[in-house]
Order: sequence, then C-alpha cells, then structure tokens
Amino acid sequence: MHDQSDLEIFARVVRTGSLTQAGAELGLSVAVVSKRLKRLEERLAVRLLHRTTRRVAPTDVGAAFFERIAPIVDAIAEAESLVSQTATRARGTLRVTAPSSFGRLHIVPHLRAFFALHPDLVLNLELSDDFESIVERGYDLAIRVGALESSGLTAVRLAPVRRVLCARPSYLDAAGRPQSLDDLRGHVCLATENQNPWRLTGPEGPCTVSASGPLRTHSNEVVREAVIGGLGIALRSTWDVHAELRDGLLEVVLPAYTAAASAGIFAVYPSRAFVPAKTRAFIAFLKQTYRSSSAWAAG
Repeated sequence: MHDQSDLEIFARVVRTGSLTQAGAELGLSVAVVSKRLKRLEERLAVRLLHRTTRRVAPTDVGAAFFERIAPIVDAIAEAESLVSQTATRARGTLRVTAPSSFGRLHIVPHLRAFFALHPDLVLNLELSDDFESIVERGYDLAIRVGALESSGLTAVRLAPVRRVLCARPSYLDAAGRPQSLDDLRGHVCLATENQNPWRLTGPEGPCTVSASGPLRTHSNEVVREAVIGGLGIALRSTWDVHAELRDGLLEVVLPAYTAAASAGIFAVYPSRAFVPAKTRAFIAFLKQTYRSSSAWAAG
C-alpha cells in the first residue's frame, strides 16, 4: 500500500519486531513510525506494544489486536496489487526466509542476476535454520528443504534433493568404513536436533537410524563444518557438499542408503487467490536458475 495506514504500520512492526526495519520496508522514518503508532494507541486508549532498546513486541492486547487486523491488512494489499500495475511488474519489498546454508550457497550468489532482471524490487532475505511461521512473521515466501508436512501453504517444487551419508576419508581410515547400518552404532554420527533420527531409504525399504554423538546443535552450518573437519559421519544434501564430494574431501558412506525420495527444495507461500508479481518473479527465477545446476544429483 502506498499510503500506509496506522494498521499496516502496526502490523509490519509486529511482524518485524523492529521500528527501524518496519520503517525501511514501508519507506518511512523511525520517527514517523513511532508517531503513527502512538496515534493509534491514543485512539484506542490501550498500550499495544512493549518497547525495549533491542526489540518491540506486542502486549497481550496488542497480540489479540494483531490477529484480528493482520488478515484485513493483507487482503487490502492483495486487492491493491490485483488492480494496479504491480500485478504484472515486480516491485516493492519481498520478504523471504531460507535455511542458512542453502541461502548462502544457492541464493545469495545469484542475487546480482535477479536484481538485474527486477531493478524495482527490494529483497529482505532472512537466513535461519528455525522454521518460523511465515504468516505470523509476515514473510511473502519461504524456502524449505526436505519433506514437507501439511501446512495449508502453497508449495512449488524448485529442485530435487539427494541426501547421502558421508564422512572425511581420514575419519573413515581411523574409525573404519561401516558396511551396514548396524555399524553406525560404533561411529560418531552428526545431526541437528530437528533432523534426528535419520529417515533413510535402502534395499530393505524405509528405515530409521538414531544419530548419536558428542555434538548437539540446531545449526546445519555446524554439522557441515564438523563433518568436513573429520569429526564423524553426517547425512548431508548434495547441494550442500557437492564440491567436497567432487574434490575428495568427503566420501560417501553406505551409498545404498539415502534420505527419503519425497524430499525436495520448495518455495512455500500463503495460499491466496492472487499471487503478487514479486513472489511469482522470485519463484520463476529460482526454478530457472536451479534447472541447470549439477548440485542436486552429485555424490
């Protein structure tokens, strides 16, 4: 929306948790954002936000108010896009969240080409391994890697995912090369907390392996660097370690076993009748970019 309402400003502040970021996305100064929020609170005679030096968060009343007005704000923005030139031309701010490793390796390196195609678009890219609600946080689009669960969101498959068990050759020389899944019990197995146990497919069909080792983390970057450093065995996507597999820095272990075939790289976004041009442009760009990549089938 070009003439931002107090409700839109409030919703954007709640979603970003920051007056500064909300103002940047809406093209307003922090002073204007603060003034408009104060005006809204005075009109409603309630305190809507807790403000600290580091973050802004809604009060209980503010959270309930946000739940009611957020769909209205989104519907107005969608209606305006539908009847304006933004329906055919990508412009405005696109808020995207993606996993840290994937974003670093397969989104950021392509941004120069993307902005050359869409000079009127501003991309707010957040890299995180936490699966946040894209609706509650106000993201237009999220990149998800793996097997999707039912969520009510629209999903577009961008590329396949192949996950293999792998380790540094020096680790395998010292600890031995496992010949069966049972042999993994004697090895250091590396996995993030939300990817343990490993769900694999092998000659006997689907199977589950509990990854046990001394490392506990929620970060895929930590697991990636640990397996490259020779700490143990990890289940990694070929898009993440294709260069290391190609160069011999990592070696595939138990090649008959891979992650579930249903895994993929997906763009997910809120289901709605009209998909903004900025969202469609980003999805189309990624699909075209990944179509020619060798990273998805390496290993």
